[in-house]
Amino acid sequence: MLKVGKFHKVSKEQFFKDWEKVFGQQFSRGELEEIHEGIQLPVRATKGSAGYDFFTPIKFFIDPGATIMIPTGIKVEIVEGWVLKCYPRSGLGFKYRLQLNNTVGIIDSDYFQADNEGHIFARITNDSNENKSVILLKGEGFMQGIFTEYGITYDDEVERNRTGGFGSTSFRK
Repeated sequence: MLKVGKFHKVSKEQFFKDWEKVFGQQFSRGELEEIHEGIQLPVRATKGSAGYDFFTPIKFFIDPGATIMIPTGIKVEIVEGWVLKCYPRSGLGFKYRLQLNNTVGIIDSDYFQADNEGHIFARITNDSNENKSVILLKGEGFMQGIFTEYGITYDDEVERNRTGGFGSTSFRK
C-alpha cells in the first residue's frame, strides 16, 4: 500500500476564524478550544477500507432539504500527483440521501499551503425524499476521503502556485 498523505489539525487560530465565519459568535472561546481539542483526525475503519472517515466536531441536526457547512478542523499533506476525493459516508447517503453539495470534494496537494492552512470544509445537504431528519452526533463519521493518483497532459506547462482556498484556482485567459 502506498503512503501518500498525512492528516493534521489546522491551528487553533485558523479554526476559530473559520468556525466564526460559519457559525458567528454563538460559541465562546472556551467552547471553541474544547471543540478544537476534540477534533479527531480521519482514520480508516478497517484494514480493507479505502476511505478515511471524517468525524463531526459537534452534534449537528439536519432537517430534510436543509444544508449545513462543517469546518472539519482538518488539513491534509498530500504527495504531488495525488488528490484526496471526499464523499458522504455510504450509509448516510443510503439512509438519508445525505450529499456533499459539490458532489465530490477535491482536495489538491497544494491546498495544504493555502492561505487558510488548507482547512477542509464540507457543505452537506439532507436530500431526503422520505422526510427523514439526520442527527450527526459529535465524533460520528459523516464523510470519507479517498486518495487517488492523477495524471496530466503531455503539454501541461502550469507554473502558477495556489494562494487561496475555494475558487482560487479558477483559470481565465
